[in-house]
Amino acid sequence: MDERHASSGEIKLDPTEPKRVIDYSLRRRASLEALSSGEAALEEVCDADRYLLRAAEFHGVPGTVPCPVCRKDNLVTVKWVYGNSIGDAAGSARTDEEIEELARVHDEFTVHVVEVCRSCRWNHLIESYDVGWPAGLAAKIRRAGKLRGQA
Repeated sequence: MDERHASSGEIKLDPTEPKRVIDYSLRRRASLEALSSGEAALEEVCDADRYLLRAAEFHGVPGTVPCPVCRKDNLVTVKWVYGNSIGDAAGSARTDEEIEELARVHDEFTVHVVEVCRSCRWNHLIESYDVGWPAGLAAKIRRAGKLRGQA
């Protein structure tokens, strides 16, 4: 169901509101179960590369949940952005504030939320979602803003 402005009845669009959210908690649970049953080796699930570990250090949000593998450290959440509409920002780790800023001026792009343990290198994609304007709308909004500014 869409949300509408009370007075005008127009549909309210919020480019920062997550759309098409995918939860990967079942895959996470299956990975941990495979590790505990011996079906997966520690090296298979604790394989965060140096870029992910650095992103966790500089862009990550420390959590309160201990690592499910080593229990030495609390997990850190890192958000990565992907999409053609965001140019050079694509494929980079971003803070929530940076993601909101990108969403306000670009067409839809995808955010991947990854949990990371900096001690044992456990990492797992826990969620993905889309934010931003519907395809083509960001450019129309920018053009309309420029036209209003010239009047």
